[in-house]
Parts: sequence; C-alpha cells; structure tokens
Amino acid sequence: MGIAVYPGSFDPVTNGHMDIVERAAQIFDEVIVAVVINPDKRPLFTMDERLEMIKQSCTALPNVRVGCFSGLLVDFMRQEGAKVIIRGLRAVSDFENEFQMALMNKKLHPGIETVFFTSQTEYAFLSSSLVKEVASLGGDVYHFLPAAVLAQMQIKYGASGSGERAVSKKGGE
Repeated sequence: MGIAVYPGSFDPVTNGHMDIVERAAQIFDEVIVAVVINPDKRPLFTMDERLEMIKQSCTALPNVRVGCFSGLLVDFMRQEGAKVIIRGLRAVSDFENEFQMALMNKKLHPGIETVFFTSQTEYAFLSSSLVKEVASLGGDVYHFLPAAVLAQMQIKYGASGSGERAVSKKGGE
C-alpha cells in the first residue's frame, strides 16, 4: 500500500506510539517514523537520542525506517515519495486539531491522505509529556516505554533520587 509517514516529536517515543507504528507496518509497504525538528520546543532528548531510541525500538520491524525533517510535512513527504500521513487519536479531544491539520495538508498537497489510528484503550491516556512528568517526579514509567527509552530515561534522571523508579524493571515495586 505504499509509503506512509508517522510524524511527531517523539520526546520520547512511548509504547502508545510504538503500537501505532506496529499496526501501520502491517498495512503499509514502508512506514517512516519522522521526527519533527521544531526550534520553538525544548525537548528533553536531543534529535540524535530520539532517532536512536526509535531505531532501537523498531528493530523487529523491517519495513520501518526513521528520519527527521524541519519545515512542512508535505515537503518531506514529496521528498520521500509518501502518500499517507499516519496520525494517532487518543481521545475525541484530539480529533479537532488532527482534522484541521489533515485538511491543511490536503490543501497543500492534494495527493496526500491522512489515516487515523485510534489508540488501544491501554494507551489512551498516554503522552510523552505525561511520561516525562511522572519520571521526573520519581514515578514508575516502566509499562509506558520501550526498553531503549527506559535506558535513556535512567541516563537523564539518574539511578538515585528523583527518577530512580522511572527505570524500574519490575514495575510497581
């Protein structure tokens, strides 16, 4: 079914993101997880760290590759020969903004379609921002992140004091 692009900041990539990547990889010939370079944001992880965490999290998915872009998504899609944008919807509240973006992208490049994946119930509340907040306060985020991301969270928050439980391998200790 061609090439699809799943854009986002992925700071960090969560199990909710990975669920969408895995499901999209079953439908499309190739899925590009595209990390957006946004100079107005102050991410926790560098671009290189985010790219590496996503690559490590996608090793079992041979038709998934990772890239980054700045500027318009539609320009990146033209460059990659992609025709489909993948977007995740966690709740009805996500829909209005996502719908507006889909219409704008369609206006900018009529040959592009946006496909929405609804989140699995277990990930409907999950966001990168929420995971970072919980981890920064010492909460256990083991069940929300791929292993490669947990390792990087340990580096960011340290193994002692605030964030120690963020990398708990047993979850809920």
